[in-house]
Amino acid sequence: MIIGLDVGGTHTDAVLLSENGLEHKIKVATDSSNLFNSVLTGLTDLLEGRDPDSINRIVISTTLTTNAIVEKNLDPVGIIVSAGPGIDPEAFRTGKHYYPVSGSINHRGRETQQVNERQIEDIALELKKAGVEYVGVVSKFCVRNPAHEILIKRILNKYFKKIFLGHHVSGNLNFPRRIATTHLNAAVFGKHKSFFEAVKASLEEKGLKVPIQILKADGGTMTLESSMQFPGQTILSGPAASIMGAIPHSEENQDTIVLDIGGTTTDFAVLVNQVPLLEPVGIRRGRYKSLIRSLRTHSKGIGGDSVIHVVDGELAIGPKREGPAMAFGGPLPTPTDALVMLGLMDMGDKAKSEAGIESIASALNLSLEDTAHKIIDTTCSMILDRARMMVDRINQKPVYTVHDFLEGYKISPEKILLLGGPAKYFAPRIQELSGIKTEVVPAFSVANAIGAATARTTCEVSLFADTEQGITNAPEEDFAEPISKSYSEDDAVETAYNLLREKALNTGADPENIDEVEVVEFQQFNIVRNFSPRGKIFRTKIQLKPGLIKGFETVCKQIERE
Repeated sequence: MIIGLDVGGTHTDAVLLSENGLEHKIKVATDSSNLFNSVLTGLTDLLEGRDPDSINRIVISTTLTTNAIVEKNLDPVGIIVSAGPGIDPEAFRTGKHYYPVSGSINHRGRETQQVNERQIEDIALELKKAGVEYVGVVSKFCVRNPAHEILIKRILNKYFKKIFLGHHVSGNLNFPRRIATTHLNAAVFGKHKSFFEAVKASLEEKGLKVPIQILKADGGTMTLESSMQFPGQTILSGPAASIMGAIPHSEENQDTIVLDIGGTTTDFAVLVNQVPLLEPVGIRRGRYKSLIRSLRTHSKGIGGDSVIHVVDGELAIGPKREGPAMAFGGPLPTPTDALVMLGLMDMGDKAKSEAGIESIASALNLSLEDTAHKIIDTTCSMILDRARMMVDRINQKPVYTVHDFLEGYKISPEKILLLGGPAKYFAPRIQELSGIKTEVVPAFSVANAIGAATARTTCEVSLFADTEQGITNAPEEDFAEPISKSYSEDDAVETAYNLLREKALNTGADPENIDEVEVVEFQQFNIVRNFSPRGKIFRTKIQLKPGLIKGFETVCKQIERE
């Protein structure tokens, strides 16, 4: 059996799946100050009367690192960058503790200026004095030769708890994004470490000894231990879980909008022919443009618990959440209160909802019932407006899915899939306002956890080979080996495939789920000097595609509606 856990900012959802379908589901409040208790409570209820040894897979998704970025609750980190000539690294400053240093590697991977080791020692002492515990190191062409990053790390090791290197981030060449990504990995590490320790302790408390997987932003999984090296990959883990939970209920040859309506936010995504869209370079959150591979999602601060208020005689909803709806003991009226008051949601204290809506009705000079309908219409309209904006933005640029580049393709939604706690209560009005067929996915309130539970491991490998220099390397994998002049395109792909398979198994993939491999990029260049061929350069990228683990594709479709 499989456990799926979605640790959100408002609730922690937990599901237990077997080949027969959804065996059990639990929803508990998330206490970010005591994650151990939140996770343990969910697991205790979920496993009551069951043998922990019957569990063979656990997958977790979380919004905690995303929330840390949104709330600017990041650890202070040091960033050391060596750029060399042609670019000013100050243009990419990440904060106070940012140090451009000497040392340079060129685009072919050759050293053009040595590292000043004394300079690095001085910076280390300065950062240590400032109380910095985590440091990132980025050299401009580290994916061609990571020697400078490795040397600087060796100097820093005795001073700091954790050091993140730029060449481990991505095989793509993009110096500004590499700096931002390395900074993000270091800045969210402390929060992720606390999460890691809380989850591990909770599982041990319940006698669960199977390896733990965590969902990444690209909709795939990796082991929780691996995530300690790349904590930034858990950014947007929650929205990725939404997409994976919706995929089994989408249709072939159709564009589908996915809306995950939560208590605080609504997450938006698009599926094309049952396949999610991809951020082709990397996700952007606020000022951070990263190299973190991600499914394409958008979020807006409006949900079932968003605060309702009146501004200049107009109804305003969100983006803040000040607790649950008044029907459930909260301090201020929310869209959920409108649902309860109208009898659309048969839960909570209707009298408290009416009391909250009364203040809004008075300010709008409307009846209680008209006010409640207006709140629901406004909520649904705001969600649909953001969905249309998302589609418009996608259609302004080339469309990338996790499998293909669709040149000239335009998204034309024919279906809307809803999930999240209040999803079924908003569905009828969303369909009326949009004119698009709207459905609520089965087990909609815990579909995120189901999506996480059934996602398979993903990873990618970027390989660079230079037959003139006689070397091939994949710095992300700490791999380099000599090659001959006869090294070919087939050799490059085979080397990349072997590295990908090894990486997939090391990051938690089941051998049965590593056959969905594809080459996503291949480039070949001839090296010519004085009109004479000297060698070839090969660049290739190969990936294990996102998708659902074998045996559970049909299970997800068979899960009955709540």
